[in-house]
Amino acid sequence: MFETRGPGVLGAGPTLGIVEPARAPFTLTRVPPVPELADLVDWHWVITWHLPPGATFTQGVVAHPVGQVVAERQGLLAYAMPAVSTDRRVLAGSDGVVGSKLRPGAYRALLGLGHPGERGAVGPFGGRAGDGTARAAIGRALAGDAVGAVAAVTPLLAAAAARTRTERSTAALATLREVFAAIADAVPGTTVATLAEGLGTTPRSLQRLFAQWVGVSPKWVLQRHRVHLAAELLGRDPGLDLAGLAAAVGYYDQAHFTGDFVRAVGTTPGEYARRCATALAGPGTVAAGPAPPA
Repeated sequence: MFETRGPGVLGAGPTLGIVEPARAPFTLTRVPPVPELADLVDWHWVITWHLPPGATFTQGVVAHPVGQVVAERQGLLAYAMPAVSTDRRVLAGSDGVVGSKLRPGAYRALLGLGHPGERGAVGPFGGRAGDGTARAAIGRALAGDAVGAVAAVTPLLAAAAARTRTERSTAALATLREVFAAIADAVPGTTVATLAEGLGTTPRSLQRLFAQWVGVSPKWVLQRHRVHLAAELLGRDPGLDLAGLAAAVGYYDQAHFTGDFVRAVGTTPGEYARRCATALAGPGTVAAGPAPPA
């Protein structure tokens, strides 16, 4: 488990996907899953914040190709992969959320679906017990007990897994773990074809697996991983040479890197670096007034 604190969440642990982490006015704690959920849950995350009265903060997250189960004030909710590249949440007051980042394909497996889920779909999780579980998890999070907050949601996740886990889903998720590990270790210039060759399969087989369980293509995942990595590196060192960064994360030219970055993050790498540099130079800020639309 590791913890990083505001006004930014830069620390010893990765912040992959968090836009401008140095500005984030919340505390983030990640907790590993219990062994019986390790095939379905990548990690649990606990976020708490305490903003001044009347202040709000809009936090962006560059979407991962996975679903989430999140305890929040509305209850315990299952989120499919977002339909937008950058998901935005408005924070206000003093509150918290407790989430479980699922592994690739685990949204379908955990919910017992015959498809990877409609992007952007949100629905209740855990039946009648979900609301009480969400309240208990948030209460423990706000009390500073991140491990206890995760322990509150674990039984419902484990019960769902016991109902829905099948030999087919177990095999598919094991294959996807291998594929995503290869993507994380991919060298510059890796393509879907070379990825498939290294895994002893074919591009068509990978595309079919991703269509059935992930909901986006392996090419999309490769591109998103590169953008996540680039944004993470810029968040920690905004002074990086952008051409060198593009090559380091796997792009042959800066134009393609910039295009993918803009589509995912909503701004150019240069502008993102300037914003991160400003955040690192001083404390994070929050905007007073009514919350903007999420």
